[in-house]
Amino acid sequence: MRDAVLESETHTGCVKNPTASNIDETEAVLRAAQIEWAATPMAKRLRVLKGARRRMAGLADAFVAAVSTELSRTAADTLVAEVLPLLEACRFLEREAEGILAVRRLGRRGLPFWLSGVDSEVQRVSLGKVLVIGPANYPLFLPGVQALQGLAAGNAVVWKPGIGGRAMAEIVAEALHAAGLPEGLLRVTDESVEAALAEMRTGADKVFFTGSALAGRAVLRELAESATPCVMELSGCDAVVVLASADLNRVVAALTFGMRLNGSATCMAPRRVFLVGATAERKRQLIGLLLTGLDRVEGIWLPERVHGQLRLLLKTATEAGATVHGELDLNQQPVLVTDVAPSMEIARADVFAPVLMLMETVDERAVMGALEDCPYALTTAVFGEEREALGLAKKITAGTVLVNDLIVPTADPRVPFGGRRQSGFGVTRGTEGLLEMTAVRVVSVRRGWSRKHYEPTTEQHKDLFNGLIRAAHAGPWGERWQGVKQLLTAARRLKSK
Repeated sequence: MRDAVLESETHTGCVKNPTASNIDETEAVLRAAQIEWAATPMAKRLRVLKGARRRMAGLADAFVAAVSTELSRTAADTLVAEVLPLLEACRFLEREAEGILAVRRLGRRGLPFWLSGVDSEVQRVSLGKVLVIGPANYPLFLPGVQALQGLAAGNAVVWKPGIGGRAMAEIVAEALHAAGLPEGLLRVTDESVEAALAEMRTGADKVFFTGSALAGRAVLRELAESATPCVMELSGCDAVVVLASADLNRVVAALTFGMRLNGSATCMAPRRVFLVGATAERKRQLIGLLLTGLDRVEGIWLPERVHGQLRLLLKTATEAGATVHGELDLNQQPVLVTDVAPSMEIARADVFAPVLMLMETVDERAVMGALEDCPYALTTAVFGEEREALGLAKKITAGTVLVNDLIVPTADPRVPFGGRRQSGFGVTRGTEGLLEMTAVRVVSVRRGWSRKHYEPTTEQHKDLFNGLIRAAHAGPWGERWQGVKQLLTAARRLKSK
């Protein structure tokens, strides 16, 4: 697990090996603070979040300055892709969290009549300690929303940043504490793998992990021993379907954006492009437009591990008949690979490098088959006439399907985000993401003094229950009526005893 988990490194100045006594003491403080926080009225908890949001808005430049130099982005990219979505997600919680987590009283509607006298309600209660394991590519927005949702739901949160993300996490923590968050409720660890392991082994009530599928499997193995629940937001090898009705200029603009944003180190970055039912001329036109657009994207530095993975994937793709447009370089520009088959390894890999694969399919059925060939199903984008694109979208297995756009709509704070297949399970953000931060507790109250349901059953009870089943659930009306008569007869016999 040491080599696979979280793709993290130790942050200078962090405590790498805390003593057992320190861990026990910190854990005790956290647990005590969480119990008190969970008992705090929701309105008061949300006032803390509101105060923190206003403070973070004034710290936008500090967030920009805290970005790791290894991330390929502009200051404006950080503001629009991380800071703004985080603040919008916080405001969503301020407005909606109380209603989302409100107690749901079931009332009499739908209550089986043989349970009359029972009142039930469904409560959403805090989990306790939530561990958020963040990624390196979006170190603020992705784990930041999870941390805020965890706190809104009454949990204590431990935030394990991805590599280069600790400075951003600490800015959020300082803003929350300045807004009145009690001490001990939010703890930011160092960026090391050891920090994540220590927190999982100390005990978390739920883990929220964002990262590669390889690292996610390692986390799952660690959590299996304690049966700790988790949400896994994992890799993508995301597809873009270009229908015959699609505007190629719009498609190319979107793909170029996807290659540029964050140096293409985005889980939703486009990788596989399916050109549906195209003529040779339309294919030639798309390739020409793509090469022109991608040539304008600045090159980025890639870690040697990623560079090596890309080199091997391109080599095996070429040997299998694909054509590579572009060169491998220390300052890596986007690479376009054409004549790719869905079965090729490059079309089934999660790689955080600016590479785009073009595949041809004859029709929508062939597209669906090709999509099923890939083990990842995070997002898929469909470009084309809206009605036609929506018709295809309803058939696609993916966590999110975007029509005539890429990536950007997922920043809507109202919508959940998660993957299918090897792209993970569970969701973060939106209503459903907030509910993931809670456990369900049902409270049922028996009113009245009847104790008949405690009595031993007899042969007459068998007739009673058979009559009840027939009366309530049999098909033809006549059979239901026979059930009613059987029920009444059995009830009279029981009463006479």
